[in-house]
Amino acid sequence: MDLVYIRGLEVETVIGIYDWEREIRQVVNLDLEMGFNIQGAAQTEDVNNTLNYKTVSDRLIDFISQSEFQLVETMAEEIAQLVRDEFGVKWLRLRLGKPGAVPQAEDVGVIIERGERF
Repeated sequence: MDLVYIRGLEVETVIGIYDWEREIRQVVNLDLEMGFNIQGAAQTEDVNNTLNYKTVSDRLIDFISQSEFQLVETMAEEIAQLVRDEFGVKWLRLRLGKPGAVPQAEDVGVIIERGERF
């Protein structure tokens, strides 16, 4: 399986369960690995034959920055569904972090995998 990936994408959003969190914007960061056959792009050198990580990144920045979730778990599920539906990704692994949520930790969050590996 080939992987197209995005690492360290940072986006400001409204995320959290506490009242004070609902009034501010916080940074979430994500790493995304997407199963996608890149052989067609490699043979043709045509970006239309691959999964364009710039297009995916732009879409995620737009979606996350406009969203307001309480839980990172919900946000992760919505991101995974968006990527699978809009970009035809059959399998993905997503790490979604909320740095600063626990002062003693560099980062906390979830890692999910969705879909079937090919």
